[in-house]
Amino acid sequence: MQFPKFLLGDNTDYPTSIFVVHTEYPRFIINLENDEVEWLEDFTSEDEKELSSETENLIEAATAFYDREIARYED
Repeated sequence: MQFPKFLLGDNTDYPTSIFVVHTEYPRFIINLENDEVEWLEDFTSEDEKELSSETENLIEAATAFYDREIARYED
């Protein structure tokens, strides 16, 4: 099954949270309410060095995806 790069998620147990799921490597979930990121991968120390430089770009892309999706709902 093919998934889009980003998915929106919510849960009634977290009524003020909006989650964006990144489905490609490195997979993660970001809670846009507080910008908490949960990584769904196990990383080596070398991976973590590369990841630290890429994290900001990934979070910006997730936020841009959310903004785009919300704009489409408003139209």
